[in-house]
Amino acid sequence: MHAHLRAGIAIYNAGEFHAAHDAWEEPWLDLERDTADERLLHGLIQFTAAIYHAAEDNADGATGLATSAREYLDGLEDHRGVNVAAVRGFLARIAADPSVVHRADPPPLTLGGDALALGGIEFDAGAIVAHVLAGEYNYDEEVIERAISYARRDLRRNEATSPIVTLTLDFARNSDRRPVVFDRLRGHVDRRDAREADLDGLFETGNRRRDE
Repeated sequence: MHAHLRAGIAIYNAGEFHAAHDAWEEPWLDLERDTADERLLHGLIQFTAAIYHAAEDNADGATGLATSAREYLDGLEDHRGVNVAAVRGFLARIAADPSVVHRADPPPLTLGGDALALGGIEFDAGAIVAHVLAGEYNYDEEVIERAISYARRDLRRNEATSPIVTLTLDFARNSDRRPVVFDRLRGHVDRRDAREADLDGLFETGNRRRDE
């Protein structure tokens, strides 16, 4: 849950209110109902949805979500280090007047007092961000999934300077260069796929010769 929580907060703080909930949804669905963690993620998901609907001038949707999100987050101040009190305060403003989102920025989300940004996230959270934003902006998610798999393998081998590790994090962190980074990442992934296929072919050839 920790990496997903960090990823969603960083996405939210980048202004990606619609995408942020995708980082929290998977762990939320796996949690036991009405536990503190489940209520925290449920409330944060509805918080971002309330902001999104308010920005789209869907007043009924925004007020309903803001009200229920406040209920889920009730009594969870500073749970997991999240600034829940500030979230509930803004939700109360949305519930009273959804148009507030056009006049005031939503509060940043903090974790242990730190307003996490995309530029400072570590790989585990960065991989989640990369997957979420690939889906949000219609990049080929299979390329990102393969990149994350290769990057994790490289990190297990202590290859922290692997170009796939670097480019996966760049894709997550850098919105201005994301299209260029994606093209470079896809090229590295394709070349890695080809090398993996060549290695598999060598071993298959060796096995056939022994069988003969």
